[in-house]
Amino acid sequence: MTHWKLLTNTLRLRRWASLCVALSMAFAPLAHSATRIKEVAAIEGVRSNQLTGFGLVIGLDGTGDQTTQMPYTTQGLKNYMEQLGLTLTPASLTQLQMKNVAAVLVTAQLPAFARPGQMLDINVSSLGNAKSLKGGTLIATPLKGADGEVYAMAQGNLIVAGAGASAGGSKVQVNHLSAGRIPDGAQVERAVPTSLQDGPTINLSLNASDFQTARKVAQAVNKRFGDGMAQALDGRTVQVKAPTNPNDRVSFIADMEELPIDSSVAAAKIIINSRTGSIVMNQAVTLGACAIAHGNLSVSVSSSPVISQPNPLSGGQTVVGEKANIEIKQEAGKLIQLPQAAQLTDVVRALNSLGATPQDLLAILQAIKSAGALNAELEVI
Repeated sequence: MTHWKLLTNTLRLRRWASLCVALSMAFAPLAHSATRIKEVAAIEGVRSNQLTGFGLVIGLDGTGDQTTQMPYTTQGLKNYMEQLGLTLTPASLTQLQMKNVAAVLVTAQLPAFARPGQMLDINVSSLGNAKSLKGGTLIATPLKGADGEVYAMAQGNLIVAGAGASAGGSKVQVNHLSAGRIPDGAQVERAVPTSLQDGPTINLSLNASDFQTARKVAQAVNKRFGDGMAQALDGRTVQVKAPTNPNDRVSFIADMEELPIDSSVAAAKIIINSRTGSIVMNQAVTLGACAIAHGNLSVSVSSSPVISQPNPLSGGQTVVGEKANIEIKQEAGKLIQLPQAAQLTDVVRALNSLGATPQDLLAILQAIKSAGALNAELEVI
């Protein structure tokens, strides 16, 4: 029995020790993880291209373009019929039921290295006043690039995520009914040439302009493949010597993109959306000691009815008027001292102590920046 108790106590101690080690590892600061080159830079010239085209969606149950005065819908249908060998006179066009047809714009992204025969997802959006595209079919639509050349052909049945119903003058709608999507709705007809295999060098384009990151990328490449293989041309471009053989060049790029670099601390920045009052700041924002006084000015306007009664037997009429009352109230602004904050959580806690609305914070942050107590770049979007 004694040995059993000792064994039990030993197991408990071991479990407790394992739990303490696990907790210490869980609450320990996270180790600094390196960033790969592919996460901060991309190969120059390897990019997607935007495609767009005008098309028609047919088969709608009276929810298409609601008027025959849509010239592009009528003209588009006329052109499509002529391609099929049917000639429509102006009189016959007026007899068509255009509510079952909707003019749309089709957009797609042509990825890099896309080859003929590959399928693309497309977005379809109403161009006129169609009520809904649900249940419609997009007929053959050529998709063109910025150069005017056709790179893909689109066609298929639309998927519309919205829903709606109307009755007795009331209408309920969920999400948009005038836009839809067709997975694999376009087929690539032409490839876009790239400059990946041209010349003895390739350029790495950084996602953000930073001389420190550009230098670290060049150092990582030179350390792995030899001195003189890479050089930073500016804060956004790093030129790298690459093999001339296509197979060797692809393998070289694959190995180079996996090289780790020490990520630089991002510049302190605060993004302010003046339209919505949204404020976003990154981890590098710091706040110096300062004092802030911010008062509130409120203006209230109210009205009360005023009834004027005529004198007896005067033959006058009762007149109902309105009297407006305007009241202006300005609250006293308290002087609040904010301590120095070196971390983002401290900055947020200090700003929350003001009790100001996001709209008030727009003016407060700009004033703190002008006073030199805010270590961050303000960007208003």
